[in-house]
Order: sequence, then structure tokens, then C-alpha cells
Amino acid sequence: MNERFAAAIARFDAENARDPNREAGEPRELLYAWRLTAWVAKLSPVASEPLRLAARCQHICRWESPRGSYPMTRPGYLKWRADLKQFHAKKSGEILRATGYDDDTIRRVQDLNLKKNFPADPEVRVLEDALCLVFLEFQFADLAAKSDDEKMINALRKSWEKMTETARAEALKLPYDDRAKALLTRALG
Repeated sequence: MNERFAAAIARFDAENARDPNREAGEPRELLYAWRLTAWVAKLSPVASEPLRLAARCQHICRWESPRGSYPMTRPGYLKWRADLKQFHAKKSGEILRATGYDDDTIRRVQDLNLKKNFPADPEVRVLEDALCLVFLEFQFADLAAKSDDEKMINALRKSWEKMTETARAEALKLPYDDRAKALLTRALG
């Protein structure tokens, strides 16, 4: 690992370590970054440096823009998501610039953060697969516990449609509780 890459990762992790929300005893967004990084590494062991950087900063400082600060409507949700992508890309660019990265690398990481050229860009596909797998492995069961079946089935179908065959195969290997298994079976049936 080169010094500049290590410095950027350390800065991303330091920012996400400030997350006041906790999961499994860790700052939630720091844990999320670690999980996403692990999935990218598993799906693409020779991932490029920009892809590895993008994985580590995909949700950087997400808690600073809470969902509740937008209208609790579908358009409010979509606006929140669009604004978050821009926020993450801007924040990652600032950190990458401060750690010595050139404009081309910064732009590439930001394009990955923004999921530009999905599904044509193979690295954006890897990142999207990893995002879906983090959701399925770590967030799906909790969300399913507080959501109705039809909402979850719809979310699962949308995720499944975005995933490559490789990611789908990985998703089918994950341990699910009985309700999650049943929802997945219905969504894919």
C-alpha cells in the first residue's frame, strides 16, 4: 500500500469514526466503510486504487445529512439521496486533494461515488454489487423486521436487477433468518 493511499484511507476512517451512531460497538459509517471495502476486495481482488478509495468513502460523514431533514415523501427521499451522492463526492474530493491525489484520480473516485455510467462501467458495477451485498448481509433483516412484505419484496427485486450474476451467487450464500429467506424466495420467485 502506498503512502498516499494509506493517508487517504486513514483520513476517510477518521472522518467516519466521528459518526455518533453505533452499530456492533463501532461508529456506523466506519463499520459500513469496512464492510463495503471487504466486499469490493472479494468481488475484485485486483480492484484499482480509485475503486478501493471509492469503496472506503462511499458514505463518508453520511450522518451529517439525516433523512429526517428532508420531506418524508418519495420526492423527498430521492432529493436526499441525490444530495448525499454530491456531498460524498465533494467530501471525498477534498480529502483526496489534501492527501496529494491528482485531479484525474479525484474525478474517477467521484464518478464512482456518483455511480456514473452504471451499468456500462465495470468498476461501478463492482461497487454497486458490493453496496447490494452489504445491504443484504447486514441491513436487510433489520429493515425487513420493521417494513411490510411488499415493500421489502420490491426493494429486493430492485437490488437483484442491479446485481451481476457473480453478486447474485454471493447473495445466495449469505445466511438469512427465516423471514428474510421467505421474502427473498418470494422476490425471486
